[in-house]
Amino acid sequence: MDNLETMNSTIHPACLQEPPLAIDVIKELDVFGICLYSMLTFMSCISLLLYLETSLFIYRKVSYPKKTTITWINGAAPCIAVMSCFGMWIPRAVMFTDMTSNCGGVQGPSVDGGGAGGSSSFLKRFSGKPFKISTGPCCCCCVCLPRVPMSRRMLFWMKLGALQYAILKTVLSLLSIILWTNGNFDLSDLEITGTAIWINPFIGVLTITSLWPVGILFMNTNALLRHLKMVPKYAMYQLVLILSQLQTSIINILALDGTIACSPPFSSQARGSMLSQQMMIMEMFIITLVNRWLYRRTYNSVYPEEQDNTHNGGVALKAASEEHDV
Repeated sequence: MDNLETMNSTIHPACLQEPPLAIDVIKELDVFGICLYSMLTFMSCISLLLYLETSLFIYRKVSYPKKTTITWINGAAPCIAVMSCFGMWIPRAVMFTDMTSNCGGVQGPSVDGGGAGGSSSFLKRFSGKPFKISTGPCCCCCVCLPRVPMSRRMLFWMKLGALQYAILKTVLSLLSIILWTNGNFDLSDLEITGTAIWINPFIGVLTITSLWPVGILFMNTNALLRHLKMVPKYAMYQLVLILSQLQTSIINILALDGTIACSPPFSSQARGSMLSQQMMIMEMFIITLVNRWLYRRTYNSVYPEEQDNTHNGGVALKAASEEHDV
């Protein structure tokens, strides 16, 4: 008992407290901290401005419904960057900022987002064609699964499978905040009776499930949509989801384990959350730059085959007209 009391007496009081207030963070900043926080805030602002500029370009140059989906997909990275900036400056608001940013992290399958011309154009091109569903991350080892013909119903279920994460993650985040205000939600409580030990793994399952339908669409349409830079678009889509979920979870586990040391006025958990917010700002800034290069363009053609058919049809019509004139 005496040894335990001696050990507790050497721990800084701030290491056992809740996250500091924003004013306490500002007071503790040194020259390096001021430069770091200023640079990260600047990155967040630039990410938002680049997104607004790209959205304005897409609104003017791209037709409906492609422009709606592209705008939504592009908004994930800058939204996370801005919310992470708020969470960096206001540590006690991290749970709220994480909920706001993660709700928009996953949209429907990137059929429209890749410039495929919308669901109608997609179904016109792929309806009835067998789709391989043994793809990652859920069924990459199940090679015996049969190919399923594409239909409007299948496309609906795949969109719902990708969109369920955004819906259920929002509901679970609101539930976590409600329980937190009542003192029933604590990330450091790893007991079987704690709520965090049940909610967080379920969110992980939702994340993996939402990646499966997008993987199915990508693996079956990549060859045809390669001219639309589908590989880097799909990589950025996956990267946003993985970084916003997996990276944050790993850092939180390291903080709970004590690997991330306490640094007053931040406890281990608050410091881990602060480091996560800072990393997210830099990563989402880079992803915003890459997305601007990928999506800021016009989408005149959809599928090469359709373009060739249109061209051939035009040539045939012109030839028939000339023959009639003669």
